[in-house]
Amino acid sequence: MDPVSSTSGPTLPGEPYPVGVTWDGRGVNVAVFSEAADGVEFCLFGDEPQDEVRFELADSTGFVWHAYIPGVSPGQRYGFRVHGPWDPGRGLLTNPTKVLIDPYAKSIEGDIRWDPACFGHDLNDPDRPNTTDNAPFVPKSVVINPFFDWRDDAPLRRPFAETITYETHVKGATARHPDIPAGLRGTYAGFASAPFVEHLVDLGVTAVQLQPVHHFLTDHFLWQKGLSQYWGYNTIGFLAPHAGYASGGTLGQQVYEFKGMVADLHAAGLEVILDVVYNHTGEADHHGPTVSMRGLDNPSYYRLDPHNPRRYIDFTGTGNSMNVQNPHVLQLIMDSLRYWITEMHVDGFRFDLAATLARELHDVDKLSGFFDIIQQDPVISQAKLIAEPWDLGDGGYQVGNFPVKWTELNGKYRDAMRSWWLGAPGETGVGEVASRLAGSSDLYAHNGRRPYASINFVTSHDGFTMRDLVSYDRKHNQANLDGGTSGEDHNRSNNHGTEGPTTDPDVLRRRDRSVRNMLATLLLSQGVPMLLGGDEFGRTQQGNNNTYCQDNELTHYDWAWTDADRAMYTFTKRVIALRRAHPVFRRRQFFDGGEDLVWLNPDGTPMEPPDWDEHDRQTLGFFLNGQALPTRDERGEMVTDDNFLVLLNATGDEVEHVIPGVEFGERWQVVLDTDQPRIARDERSIIAAKDQVRVSDHALLVLRSCGHAESRTRRVEDRSSAAPGVGHRSSVLGPPRPAQEAS
Repeated sequence: MDPVSSTSGPTLPGEPYPVGVTWDGRGVNVAVFSEAADGVEFCLFGDEPQDEVRFELADSTGFVWHAYIPGVSPGQRYGFRVHGPWDPGRGLLTNPTKVLIDPYAKSIEGDIRWDPACFGHDLNDPDRPNTTDNAPFVPKSVVINPFFDWRDDAPLRRPFAETITYETHVKGATARHPDIPAGLRGTYAGFASAPFVEHLVDLGVTAVQLQPVHHFLTDHFLWQKGLSQYWGYNTIGFLAPHAGYASGGTLGQQVYEFKGMVADLHAAGLEVILDVVYNHTGEADHHGPTVSMRGLDNPSYYRLDPHNPRRYIDFTGTGNSMNVQNPHVLQLIMDSLRYWITEMHVDGFRFDLAATLARELHDVDKLSGFFDIIQQDPVISQAKLIAEPWDLGDGGYQVGNFPVKWTELNGKYRDAMRSWWLGAPGETGVGEVASRLAGSSDLYAHNGRRPYASINFVTSHDGFTMRDLVSYDRKHNQANLDGGTSGEDHNRSNNHGTEGPTTDPDVLRRRDRSVRNMLATLLLSQGVPMLLGGDEFGRTQQGNNNTYCQDNELTHYDWAWTDADRAMYTFTKRVIALRRAHPVFRRRQFFDGGEDLVWLNPDGTPMEPPDWDEHDRQTLGFFLNGQALPTRDERGEMVTDDNFLVLLNATGDEVEHVIPGVEFGERWQVVLDTDQPRIARDERSIIAAKDQVRVSDHALLVLRSCGHAESRTRRVEDRSSAAPGVGHRSSVLGPPRPAQEAS
């Protein structure tokens, strides 16, 4: 039976809330916001675009148009047509010939089929409306059955301090996995399949951070080039899982498949964090298509230029910015977040270009309504909240300025570690490196946040992979067909003497060691490590540092590992295990500058103020006191750990490092050496206090105390005032704080 023919009974008034189309077993309540509309039609579609039935939403409450339609069932395609003024000079772009996607749609079928009819304006005269019907060419919203048997699934609520995130892509992670059935590769079901989940569990990460899974569109300019929107930062449905990642159908089946994926990941002990894009939509700039919010109420949903309302204020570089100042738009975002937590069971969110959401007029204000509401919301405030703390507007670099409860991608950590390990020490001083290793208290302690406010990363989807970071001095983005203009130019990368692929064993050895250095540093720094998917085995994108439009083998993980790939995986897994076994590497409070952390010179003595002034210094050591952890376990008992020494040598020469005195520990054993990663700990002899240990050039060494160590009851007098990484003591941080401007 054609779905349209199943409708029966009169149209009833319905309710203005909940917003969207909600099925109750007998029909649907329909509610949509538009202050610009004179009238709104709810349109049902059959298998063919011409199979359309329209219902007038005759009632409006507070600019929410609503009705109840009996007999409409899950799987029904629908959209809206809006009647109202066409006045581009005032930013009003209503056009009833355009079928519009429901902003609250929980399922959306298909991608846009680019045709001039997709545009609300005449392509030859933007001041005139385009009156060609777009119904054959645009995605349709779909009514869903919201019921799902979650059984005993519940939020994992893993503390942030215990979290290791794995940033990845639903499709790219499994599209080429040989052990996953072909029909499931690149889908939600494939992502939750045993081969991939077992990989994540074996590796030791605790959370997957998924690149956008909200339904998105392929950009018109990419379609014209024969490319596609791969990353997904072009959202058109804030409550709908992207249909392209579903293996079992797109008329609501993608919702069930996504929920099943979350349940399976939770069962394996893995949290699910979504990369969400609430700062802009896929309708692009004033030249873009009219497929949803632009046609519903352009001035309410988007930030318009007050001097020229035909144009948008663009803080994102994508053409438009969401108008979070409007309460209905803010409600949409909050309803979306709550939906993904309560109905889809996700554990947290990474907010793309989050500074855009904080903007009041032209300024970034961390006390904007968006953050106030999240702080007060009993559901959203309990989820993991990660900000990408910048956008492209003036004043948009806001690292360290987000409120309590928020964590942030720490771009300063990325830049410092790349410069330190890849041969650009002049770009970052030793004090900067020390601050980042110690949890970035200079950025986060001032407002009561903890070390886990810092999401540490060296690589992410946006840029080089770790393998490419050590293999290319410059980006190679020719495949993007944009003349090589896209992507960051200043990458702080190092090709180690040869650009791109090579068989030179010396170059390969040095590249592998550099990768191990950065992985070990990332995973043993205070804060929350974010590992880019594939870095654990050396994934390459052939030097392309902006693969947003590359849905192909350039971005799909290659699971045909070489011996070198397996060795890198084994090393990464080992370092993750070291972090998870020892709470001294994942403190919940900043160092206090006493006996919990001591920075060391190569001669084994604590660093003094003049030592921090050596801006081009390339060696650094530090002592972590496992007996000075200000943390209690679930029984209220103090947590203790082994003591550790971490020695970093970014010079081109071997360094003999003196082990400090017995007050730090009597005996030590090497547990990690990035120059000799295959040596087991029992193959290294015991090293006594005051002995020397060799740290190879461009290498990192980790030593664990073994045997009895004297109680370190004395503080290192006057040295906390010289040491970075001390929280809540802004006047005694020692070396000058790093500059706060964008890198």
